[in-house]
Amino acid sequence: MPFDLDYVRNRLPGRRLDWYPIVNSTMTLAASLARDGCPGGSIVGADAQVAGIGRHGHTWHSEAETGLYVSIVLRLPLEPTVQPVAMLALGLATQEAIAEVSGLRTDLRWPNDVLIDGKKCGGILAQIEDGAIVAGIGVNVNQTTFPRDIEHLATSLRLAGKREVSREDLLAALVQSVERGCENLSEHGPAMVLEKFTRASSYAEGQRVRVGNIEGVTRGLDASGFLVVREDSGKETTILAGGVRPL
Repeated sequence: MPFDLDYVRNRLPGRRLDWYPIVNSTMTLAASLARDGCPGGSIVGADAQVAGIGRHGHTWHSEAETGLYVSIVLRLPLEPTVQPVAMLALGLATQEAIAEVSGLRTDLRWPNDVLIDGKKCGGILAQIEDGAIVAGIGVNVNQTTFPRDIEHLATSLRLAGKREVSREDLLAALVQSVERGCENLSEHGPAMVLEKFTRASSYAEGQRVRVGNIEGVTRGLDASGFLVVREDSGKETTILAGGVRPL
């Protein structure tokens, strides 16, 4: 179903919202806007992407007119050391928006995956451009099938909830939730975000995982938002990046 842009603009007045039928990647366009000095809160979205960007160079499957594919330019008064926690705040905001619009409960897999029953329904990617955070958020909303190579890994809000979900309502809720989360991070610092993420994620503490060649049990987040894993030898390793998978 075509995206009702006027409806969303009425829900989110006074901000730049660029919407396209199809793009290579919303992240690329939003990064260009950030370099050109666009206002904080500017949004780039598309009905489809042909080269959606995931973490570590992976491609985000972006079926036309079924998912939410957006990038938001955030201009926040944050020290560089706090910026990794912003990724966790974005995950929390996505989780809250999905719950608000669909009623579905989701899990957060550190640092950027949103899951339903162990399958991925959303992902977040963030990069710094000219002092701004460009937050790319993809959510599988109304997909009913996935390519064979990812069908065992992916799900959508429609598949999980057995009903269609409004992409327009989800975008409005997502933007508002992101802005609330960023305001809390700016005003109160990372401690509140770290506490909320730990409560919201089954992966943050007590989960046996593998990250690359490291296996162990998660022991929470450090002050910078990185994941701590206690290996079987008793050694505690801080995970700065990498795909976390359950064992």
